[in-house]
Amino acid sequence: MEIYTTGVYGLTSEEFFNILLVNKIDTFIDIRRRRAVRGSKFSFVNSKRLQNRLTELGLKYLHILDLAPTNEIRELQKEVDMKSGINKKERKELGSIFVSEYRKQILDRFNFPKLIEQLKNMNTHKVILFCVEKEPKACHRSLVAEKFELELSVKAINL
Repeated sequence: MEIYTTGVYGLTSEEFFNILLVNKIDTFIDIRRRRAVRGSKFSFVNSKRLQNRLTELGLKYLHILDLAPTNEIRELQKEVDMKSGINKKERKELGSIFVSEYRKQILDRFNFPKLIEQLKNMNTHKVILFCVEKEPKACHRSLVAEKFELELSVKAINL
């Protein structure tokens, strides 16, 4: 099984879906808490539109809320961003407090073997982990990808 990650900021709808097609992704895992993006520019990744388009393209869709950071963990990152004078779209990496709490509260409790078994049963070959940030290290998907790398002994690819 191959693992990929992507965000949406900085991409058009055409570019976003082309990434999935060119890389022959067969399973799309949405790890966002809120599956909507403000404004019309990225409305194509709002939950219903996104799922409809993925279905048209023949991709399987999973929303795994248990891999989304809690509101409390997100607030910790907002505080770091505010102190640094950085907005979410400009962030290059997650703060150490976010990483520590996300690993402790989310990753350490999540049943990755069960998810991997589910993906195998779905005949999955190429999975993409999705959240919105442009930079992988500025998003929790990089932490999820690291966990998949450990569990599967594969290298995740950021698209």
